Amino acid sequence: MEGQSHWHTPKPLYVSQRRLDKLALAAIALCISGFIAKAYAGENTFFDHKFSGVVDVRASYSDSIDSYAGAGLGKFRFDDGGQLSLAQLGLSHQMEWGDNWSSHIVANGYVDGVDNNLGLSEAYLSYKPLPWDNGLRFDARAGLMYPQISLENVATAWASPYSLSYSTMNAWLGEEVRHLGARFSLASLGKYRQSLHDVSLTAEFFGFNDTSGAMLAWHGWTLSSRQSLLQENLPISAIPAMEVGGMLAAQAKASDPFLELDSRIGVHLLGQWRWHGQGSVQAGYYDNHADTRVVKQGQYAWATRFSHLGAKWRLPLGIELITQAMAGDTLMMSPSGINVVDNHFHSGFVLLSKKINLHRLSLRFEDFSVTDKDLTPGDNNSEQGQALTVSYQYQLSRPWFVHFEYNRIDSERMARVYQGASLQFVEQQWQLASRYFF
Repeated sequence: MEGQSHWHTPKPLYVSQRRLDKLALAAIALCISGFIAKAYAGENTFFDHKFSGVVDVRASYSDSIDSYAGAGLGKFRFDDGGQLSLAQLGLSHQMEWGDNWSSHIVANGYVDGVDNNLGLSEAYLSYKPLPWDNGLRFDARAGLMYPQISLENVATAWASPYSLSYSTMNAWLGEEVRHLGARFSLASLGKYRQSLHDVSLTAEFFGFNDTSGAMLAWHGWTLSSRQSLLQENLPISAIPAMEVGGMLAAQAKASDPFLELDSRIGVHLLGQWRWHGQGSVQAGYYDNHADTRVVKQGQYAWATRFSHLGAKWRLPLGIELITQAMAGDTLMMSPSGINVVDNHFHSGFVLLSKKINLHRLSLRFEDFSVTDKDLTPGDNNSEQGQALTVSYQYQLSRPWFVHFEYNRIDSERMARVYQGASLQFVEQQWQLASRYFF
């Protein structure tokens, strides 16, 4: 906000106890599976493991309002003013045995002055055998994982090599669209046909994300670099409909993003085409298949579904193009069958990135919206906006990068009026980071 300038004192690092049982069980199960597989395979079987990670120390200044991460309606992960933070401490452990099996555990930690925490973000088991003689290759994985969507977050611990803040689309995936499930893929490899083209089909079956859509409704799209951790609950910004007597009075004050309420299986289907040396195109459909009649302890099941398209392409002059878009809807009902929250949403971005020796410059343009289609008083979720990101990266050494970034969001959100803020608001952010990958 204009006239305010301050540096936040980081809060103590806090690890919630709510679901440490899930965190521990997921990690233990993966470790045990690895050692069992090793013992079963015998002494002659290849067995190896490795650690990798990222340390992201960041100074930032935001001209905004209180962050969505602390129950505000600001679209950045940091509050208004200056901030020195440990923006990401990511650690990944990969264990391999034989030619086909591996396990992956990823933990992330944050000391950002808004929501300091440490916990598990991914944990899965993979099976990837050699291709068959006809060029077909099958692979599978199971556990806590992201749906196979993002073309932007491809670095260690789901970081982005292009920018410090993820696009609005991928920031939402990082916040509440992970799941526990299984993925099965079948690819046809072109080199077995003397072709530069690969095609693949993927099916994912999942649960434990029945509340997906709640945060998109109640704080809207964000430009963030924070991934929700397994044990976390996500605070909800205050709105009139959640006050005593409102239609949302029974809603819990925080949303649990990794919750199974209805014992129904969601589905994500994906098709991909890859042209070696040129780029790739993908299209998919996601449906968590939630039963909106279910509510437990203030947590409602949200029926969330969307289609998405994406492409990564090499343009002339060595410019890399990444573009993705999604459009869908999310519905939350009362136990009596009344549509309480009924939203249509879309988000899309175009990212251009050019690497010259030790320098990389990236530009990203975004458009996003939420359209509120219900009649619930005191809960208008409508918003529309555009975002611009300019990101410059310099490589000091092979694993060490200095990164400067400017973000601008111009958005119109009705819910800000409930808190005495402007309907139309421009938020800006400047970030300087030292990122070390190992």
